[in-house]
Amino acid sequence: MKTVDLQAADNIRALAVSMVEKAKSGHPGGPMGGADFMHILYSEFLRFDPDNMSWHGRDRFFMDAGHLSSLMYAQYSLLGKFSMEDLSNFRQWGSVTPGHPEVDVERAIENTSGPLGQGHAMGVGAAIAAKFLQAKFGNWMDQKIYGFISDGGIQEEISQGVGRIAGHLGLNNFIMFFDSNDVQLSTMTDEVTTEDTAMKYESWGWKVVTIDAHNHDEIRKALKDANAETEKPVLIIGKTIMGKGCVTAEGEMFEGHCELHGQPIGATGADYEKTLENLGSDPKDPFKIFPEVAAHYAQVLKDKTAAAKEAYTKEEAWRKDNAALAAKLDQFLTGKMPEGIDFSEIAQKEGVASRAAGSAVLAYLADKVENMIVSSADLSNSDKTDGFLKKTRAIQKNDFGGAFLQSGVAELSMAAIANGMALHGGVIPVVGTFFVFSDYMKPAIRLGAIQELPVKYVWTHDAFRVGEDGPTHQPIEQEAQIRLMEKVQNHSHKNSFLALRPADAAETTVAWKMAMENTDVSTGLILSRQGIKDLPAVGASRYEDALQAEKGGYLVQKVENPDVVLIANGSEVATLFAGAALLEEKKGLKINIASIPSEGLFRSQDKAYQESVIPTDKPIFGMTAGLPVNLEGLAGPNGKVFGLGHFGYSAPAGVLDEKFGFTGENVYNQVVELLGL
Repeated sequence: MKTVDLQAADNIRALAVSMVEKAKSGHPGGPMGGADFMHILYSEFLRFDPDNMSWHGRDRFFMDAGHLSSLMYAQYSLLGKFSMEDLSNFRQWGSVTPGHPEVDVERAIENTSGPLGQGHAMGVGAAIAAKFLQAKFGNWMDQKIYGFISDGGIQEEISQGVGRIAGHLGLNNFIMFFDSNDVQLSTMTDEVTTEDTAMKYESWGWKVVTIDAHNHDEIRKALKDANAETEKPVLIIGKTIMGKGCVTAEGEMFEGHCELHGQPIGATGADYEKTLENLGSDPKDPFKIFPEVAAHYAQVLKDKTAAAKEAYTKEEAWRKDNAALAAKLDQFLTGKMPEGIDFSEIAQKEGVASRAAGSAVLAYLADKVENMIVSSADLSNSDKTDGFLKKTRAIQKNDFGGAFLQSGVAELSMAAIANGMALHGGVIPVVGTFFVFSDYMKPAIRLGAIQELPVKYVWTHDAFRVGEDGPTHQPIEQEAQIRLMEKVQNHSHKNSFLALRPADAAETTVAWKMAMENTDVSTGLILSRQGIKDLPAVGASRYEDALQAEKGGYLVQKVENPDVVLIANGSEVATLFAGAALLEEKKGLKINIASIPSEGLFRSQDKAYQESVIPTDKPIFGMTAGLPVNLEGLAGPNGKVFGLGHFGYSAPAGVLDEKFGFTGENVYNQVVELLGL
């Protein structure tokens, strides 16, 4: 007679393979191997409130191997979070059981996963956020963060940066299960790697234990010991069997085969109905929770509810004794800035680079927003995030009282970790690097956009004016790539990203204001290395004028009935002013100039406003330091855009401006040609 724990694991296996079989699509073998660990983790260790899954004090589970979604849905059906109908609609239109899990906290899904490696990176970000909040509010905030990774996630390059950072920081609140079954989608693992995974993680400062992950006592001991660890993150290498429980039509075992990884088991050497029978399920009624398992989980849920109530009582006692701190915690959990932030107070020097202007804003925010965590990929003194660092200190092992994360040279890891911080909640993550290295971050930017996470990206050295560093460090196509994210709608039917390239120091202050107020999606601030001439003030102050950037674009010079409208963003707006002066002097032209820091936001304004800034019945000239496509949509079919259609060269920035035509004189020549004068 099987114990109820073995029945529960087999129930999970049966549900997982049935989902894949009905959908005729999915990954059954891995869920069959990981079922034992998931059952023990959720029934005996993971802390959550069944009636309030978004409880801030809950433990978190971050899935890295998103292709094992059927494992999660099967496990969570035992918790009452998915119905049998939900499971039977696996991978179908309109279902709540998509092929790869998408963040749905009320159903216990903490993160969207699928691109391997990023799930456990987000888990590490959540662990850092948890440590940061614990340092501020006390050891009663003692949550654990669990991760689940597969061979593919271990192999993805991001695991190098994440493993190093987690070990270096001594994240003993992070416990990761490695489902080590020696099978990949198209090969066995020994065909692609001979590394010693345990030694690798130990060298990064992790505690590592290897277990038989079908032995429930070994799973329990590993998790108990991991929860008691005080110095290191823990990696539990669980040796599992791909397709655990699969049998052939003749009833012979058919486990551990590569073909069980990525297709319904009925399309392999295993037999679907015989396998269900072997697992104790009825092939005629495969979507069913076994009676003994249902009774067991009813008690599990009662125990979880009782434990959560004890935690609530503990927190309430703390709140009673620490009213001011409790109010601060509640404010942190809103995800918004505290009251009293006045960006007009920020003093900006004249003619500075927008990275320096951004640094002044960060220095101001460091004194005002206590739950910001700023990170930089070994560039804090160059991307100028050190404006924030100078007001705090770096996060270190056994000291999470600082608010700056020195990530080292690991842009993708840093960005994915920031996504995890945002998912955890209670902190506002900011990450900085050179704009050209947004290439390294793109997978995390995209996953953050899908999850609608309000991460703030600081990208400096925004154009070819990086100069002497040459083409490897000079962004050309990056702005076009990032602005595509502004054109992609998320599932909330909003632009999935906000990209801002401010024209001067005042506009940089406003761009930061917009970023901090944007709690819906991620924001990217694209900032210059070189100084930019301040635009002339039209109203009471240049800052007051720049507040119009909150509509994505606005006129920085306006006349009645202009002969031509000039458009740009970033450094090129000042260049347009130089060209406009020549056009006015030599040709007597009337000229409007528009700064468009965000095309996506500008295009979301009403048509009348858009027409007031960029009229369709006037000639339009645009200038961009990147690909012309950056502005071609705004310039329209009758407009003309001067941009850069080639890689840069190594030379001083001023020389490159002259060589590439980014001068007032060339603006003059280009507009004269456009107008046929």
